[in-house]
Amino acid sequence: MAFLIEGFLSVTWQQIVMYCVGGLLIWLAIKKQLEPALLLPMGFGAILVNLPNSGVLNQMMAGNIEAGGIIEWLYTVGIGAAEAMPILLFIGIGAMIDFGPLISNPKMFLFGAAAQFGIFAALSVATLLGFDLKDAASIGIIGAADGPTSILVSQVLNSNYMGPIAVVAYSYMALVPIIQPAVIKMITTKKERGIHMEHVAARPVSRTTRILFPIVVTLIAGMVAPMSIGLVGSLMFGNLLRECKVLDNLSETAQHEFTNIITLLLGITVAYNMKAAQFVTWQTLLIMVIGLAAFVFDTIGGVMFAKLLNLFSKKKINPMIGAAGISAFPMSARVVEKLAVSEDKTNHLLMEAVSANVSGQIASVVAGGMILQFFMH
Repeated sequence: MAFLIEGFLSVTWQQIVMYCVGGLLIWLAIKKQLEPALLLPMGFGAILVNLPNSGVLNQMMAGNIEAGGIIEWLYTVGIGAAEAMPILLFIGIGAMIDFGPLISNPKMFLFGAAAQFGIFAALSVATLLGFDLKDAASIGIIGAADGPTSILVSQVLNSNYMGPIAVVAYSYMALVPIIQPAVIKMITTKKERGIHMEHVAARPVSRTTRILFPIVVTLIAGMVAPMSIGLVGSLMFGNLLRECKVLDNLSETAQHEFTNIITLLLGITVAYNMKAAQFVTWQTLLIMVIGLAAFVFDTIGGVMFAKLLNLFSKKKINPMIGAAGISAFPMSARVVEKLAVSEDKTNHLLMEAVSANVSGQIASVVAGGMILQFFMH
């Protein structure tokens, strides 16, 4: 009968910590409804992989027979071998996004680029704190505010901290409605937040332009940052499904069933890297701090860029628009709209904020590709 209690006796304090981490992620997903599609499977997976001799991981049985574990197999096939899941997820994301507002107001591309400042700030901080250069680059990509990109970069660069990076990236993405308003209010005045932007009717975007856009972006990204093509190409292919109007069934499937399945599998598979021995370290705490700094610097970079443009522009830009340049779509755009309306009920910035937000989606995957391009050599 001793074998019945062997598991209980084998539990370490680090595994108990991971049960608590898993429980916290599940609580955030259910109670607070923060990124539930990812945090819930990730939290439950964290519990599964930290059970003693867990059957979801490969185990050596009597007679040197290896018993395969489902989560380890999913990780090997779906992430470890070719980073398939994060890349495939971008097909669904691309199918969801309407780039029309951005195409009709292309200057918003600038805000997507400016709001990636957190990547390089976090990379620099991580390096100064003693992380290996490739680990620092992987941690820095948390500043992309894009979970799949964070997973892909940390996997390709063979980072030792993929689990903590994924958890931190998705957790802070979920906390954007809390993080960004505090930072925006800290670096803007009430007068700046109340700036009314002149609303110009969005120019109609032709079907031909909508079809050419994902193709042209893919070509440009492929020339500038070839390593980004896995992500950018998938994002743009999904958008092409949406805009071609001859594959509506495939577009709907990509937006819903396909994305839901990949998201579910990705969340529970990432938990493979949340084993207690790897996760319960002081480095994880540092990554949490650096990740928060990355999101803060993203917001600061976007807002300060808008302020800089205002020095040379007759038509003033509400600097909060810059904060929407991060990749957390559409949460960041909603945050900016809500803040603007709270200052002045007649001041609506949603259209401009959405344009900046979708540009941030493109900028984040290109930035991820550039990080890979630079640090893989």
